[in-house]
Amino acid sequence: MNRSTSTAVAAALTLFLAACSGGGMPTGSGTRTFDASDTQSFAGISADEVVHFTGTEPFWGGQVAGGSLTYTTPENQNGSTVAVSRFAGRNGVSFSADLEGMPFVLAITPGKCSDGMSDRSYPFAAMLQVKGEQRAGCAWTDKQPFTGAQQS
Repeated sequence: MNRSTSTAVAAALTLFLAACSGGGMPTGSGTRTFDASDTQSFAGISADEVVHFTGTEPFWGGQVAGGSLTYTTPENQNGSTVAVSRFAGRNGVSFSADLEGMPFVLAITPGKCSDGMSDRSYPFAAMLQVKGEQRAGCAWTDKQPFTGAQQS
């Protein structure tokens, strides 16, 4: 990674950490609690789980398996695969890499998520920084799948 990429990734991770340290797991009432003595890393997604993610407007998606992430768009349906670094914060995980010479940071946090296009409900929210843009979407794992209709 070059210096500007490293700086951008560090800034994105700092924002991720700040967001994660601001609260705990979502509760049924939508409130968050904070326990300053809790220093444990997020364990809601294990390192060996395959993480799938999707977003709309513009459409994007992909998956993380092991140390590799595949990012897809309608223009690149086969996707671009990059090696990623995994970081477990207080309330989620993030994956960072260089994609086409620019920072790529995907942050996954627990919470009900809707893609707005289907009747699916996802167990995780996804925030993506790619090519200088920030995008929001949803995520799931093989062990923690979405609920609702499968795509045909």
